[in-house]
Order: sequence, then structure tokens, then C-alpha cells
Amino acid sequence: MSRAPSGSTSAADDPEPIDPAAPREADAPVAVGPTPRRRGFFDELPLLVVLALIVAILIKSFLIQAFYIPSPSMVPTLEEGDRILVCRMCTRVSGVHHGDVVVFSSPHPTDGPSRGVVEGAFHWLAQTLGVAQPENPDYVKRVIGLHGDTIELKDGQLYRNGVQVAEPYLDPRTDTRPFPPVTVPDGMLFVLGDNRLESGDSRFQPPNGLGWVPEDKVIGRAFVRVWPPSRWGTVP
Repeated sequence: MSRAPSGSTSAADDPEPIDPAAPREADAPVAVGPTPRRRGFFDELPLLVVLALIVAILIKSFLIQAFYIPSPSMVPTLEEGDRILVCRMCTRVSGVHHGDVVVFSSPHPTDGPSRGVVEGAFHWLAQTLGVAQPENPDYVKRVIGLHGDTIELKDGQLYRNGVQVAEPYLDPRTDTRPFPPVTVPDGMLFVLGDNRLESGDSRFQPPNGLGWVPEDKVIGRAFVRVWPPSRWGTVP
């Protein structure tokens, strides 16, 4: 039996012959389709609008909301036509305190017009975005009494739990109408306007005033005036 010459390989070990005309793997043709079109600004605009709406709703529902002052009941702190920002989280986190200027929903709401599910959803969205009026008005007043406090007005002076309270924020025109001592019930607030002569507040019952204000009606605490520019500043 003859043996293979030294250094040779058997047929099974021989590599396939290389055809120099065959294309290499890197030279293999690649299927070419249409070049993908980059998304432009107007293609993404609907998504941006939806995201902006979601952010606006979240901010207004949980953080900050703007309000317009429609009456002179809080002069000189807030004048008619002022626009303020209200911190919604502040009262939820730290509660309501004496002297806070708060915005709250009507303590005596009335039934609005009957709406279907779809119409009601659209009205809620429009109201949240500030382009529709709420069914009932919101109010802005200063917190004078918390639950358990005894409030009295005498000779134009405020007394809380028998102690006279300094009120440097009041309108210079003194309201000397007396108000007998009352004790604020649990879960309620006693609120007054800084312009006592022109404020329908907790001193009066509806329809001339507000009576007690449930604490859970508070929307938030006013902290800054943003309009007009000449009155920009914090709310004392």
C-alpha cells in the first residue's frame, strides 16, 4: 500500500477550490429599498399637542393654577382685574393656616345643565384648560378662623379666641359693623375679604355672603400676582 507523501492531506481534508470570479461576501449585492423619510415637525405636531395638553392638565390639577380677580373684595391686597397664581399642592401638603389668601369652590353649588358623557368630558377638559367657565364661581378670601376658633369683630377690630389680631393688609376704610362671637365648626373655615365694606364673606349667609366654608372646598393658596406687570409681587 502506498502512503501519501509527507505533508500532504487526504481528499477529505482538502478545502473547496476558490473561484476567483465568485463575489466575496462583502461584495454580495444588497437589496436597496426607498430611503426612509425623516419625520418632520408637522408630522410630530399632533403628538406634541397631546403631550402639551396632558402636561397642562397635570400642572393645573396638581401644582399651579391661574385665577382672575373679578371684584374689589380683596382690595388692597388684590385689585379687580389682577391675575394670581395659586399653589394647589401647598394646602394639600401643609394644610390651611391663619392669614392664608385662598381660592375655593362655591360652598353652596347649584346644579349645572344636564350633559351627556361626551359633552361632559369635553366641558371638563375645556374648563381644565381655562377656556370654559366652571358651573359655579370660585372665590378668593383670607382665612381668619380654623375649626375650633372663636371669631369676633368689634369696633373694626378682629378678635380670635379673645385676642386682638393685627391686620396690616386691610383696606384703610374701616368697617365698624359688629359681628358677635362665633365658634368655627369642625371641617369649616371662617373667611373674610380684606375690603370688609365690599365683601360678602363668612359674616353673612347666602345669598349675600358665604357662611362657613368647608375646608375641602379649598383649591389652593394664592402666592403671587402675575398681572398687571405694575402689580407683580407676592401675596402677603
